[in-house]
Amino acid sequence: MTFSSFTRKMRGRMRSNTCRIVLLTSLVWVIFDFVLITRYSDCIGKDGWRCKRSGEFDVELPNAEPLVDDNQLVDDNEINTEKSLDGDSGSAVIMGQGFASGGISMTYPSVSLKKWFLAPTVEETKGKPGEMGKPVKIPADMKDLMKEKFKENQFNLLASDMISLNRSLTDVRHEGCRRKHYASKLPTTSIVIVFHNEAWTTLLRTVWSVINRSPRALLKEIILVDDASERDFLGKQLEDYVAKLPVRTFVLRTEKRSGLIRARLLGAEHVSGEVITFLDAHCECTEGWLEPLLARIVQNRRTVVCPIIDVISDETFEYITASDSTWGGFNWKLNFRWYRVPSREMARRNNDRTAPLRTPTMAGGLFSIDKDYFYEIGSYDEGMDIWGGENLEMSFRIWQCGGILEIIPCSHVGHVFRDKSPYTFPGGVAKIVLHNAARVAEVWLDEWRDFYYAMSTGSKKQQSKKLKTKKNQQTKQSNNIFKTTKTILYCVHLTPNFKNYSLSIRNWL
Repeated sequence: MTFSSFTRKMRGRMRSNTCRIVLLTSLVWVIFDFVLITRYSDCIGKDGWRCKRSGEFDVELPNAEPLVDDNQLVDDNEINTEKSLDGDSGSAVIMGQGFASGGISMTYPSVSLKKWFLAPTVEETKGKPGEMGKPVKIPADMKDLMKEKFKENQFNLLASDMISLNRSLTDVRHEGCRRKHYASKLPTTSIVIVFHNEAWTTLLRTVWSVINRSPRALLKEIILVDDASERDFLGKQLEDYVAKLPVRTFVLRTEKRSGLIRARLLGAEHVSGEVITFLDAHCECTEGWLEPLLARIVQNRRTVVCPIIDVISDETFEYITASDSTWGGFNWKLNFRWYRVPSREMARRNNDRTAPLRTPTMAGGLFSIDKDYFYEIGSYDEGMDIWGGENLEMSFRIWQCGGILEIIPCSHVGHVFRDKSPYTFPGGVAKIVLHNAARVAEVWLDEWRDFYYAMSTGSKKQQSKKLKTKKNQQTKQSNNIFKTTKTILYCVHLTPNFKNYSLSIRNWL
């Protein structure tokens, strides 16, 4: 064999071996890539190939160790979605028997529910003011400016402007809440936020907290309702800003100052999600806030749910966790008040602080309600003006029209509480509040309304054609429901000079 032929033979073998090495290496990388895709892709998982199709979300709730199964707390008049999500197990469960139309189904068709992922945690940005919910410290040479800007919204606007719109918060949930698991398919919700001359940073921090901490598949849209604001930046500048947000967000505007109630009704008209979630314009939603609310509604569409309302300091914007051992009540002047949860309700919940808490009334600023049920019970009373009393009116409406009102301890939303309102009320605050309270008494308290008038000497009895129409509507809605009393929920004994009387709010089912 000549040297040249030997060289050619060796070159051929080298080429062959090189090809084998390249092919083998490529095969190894293909297998490695496939393993990575299988591990992290949205389209491949334990259920096989499940890429997203039109109208479907391809998400699943990661496995979590259940602490308490909320279904254990479902009584005979609620529905367990594990038994029949579609209500087609022989006999469909129908709610609202006192209504002419027969009422909405207690559960959702499974096709209207969406699979979902947990929202990622908002990471702390080191060195920025207010991160992890910590208080903002204003330098001494800016104190005068702080006091001047405080007057604009009756909170520390300078501190708010220093905080990121995406600021991080600590996970304030009870340890047991973090181990809870919820249904892998839940209804979508539309967020309705009403504002009037709201500060730019508090309004947008509310919006961003919703976007950042809500499972994207469950967040249908955010609807901002401007109740005749007068500040220029809340006009086109706001519309242009929200148009670029990663979640569909748009602004509706009232033609004139209409108040919270009518503005919320305007927002509700444009809701396309299954559930309406009302929020105030100066809130911050925390990690895991939305899923516990929707998880209760998916079990029973007549359940109206509220988060624990934590405090955001109006002075420093520090995030302060509220007690989970209080519920909403009221006095005979029809003022909303927080009271300690009685032992009987704790016993019903098996002394589990993470279990849903049935509350007589709600604060009213933050709650979620099925859209169809909201309209079935008559929505808000449009005869009430501006603000005040709508929370008690809605609470009475829910309980007396066969619903259930709950506070969900595993859901936390912070709210900026102010010592006084920065807004003007046409005719004065007292006149508006007394007018609204009198309507609540006339429509919902029946013979017990006399206690209200005895305690509120400045209130005048409301008599009008619209009020009579509202009372007739209330009677029509609940004529059959009032016939049987199931649960005495709340008793008020604050009745001086009226011996042997008490008021009971009952759950008529």
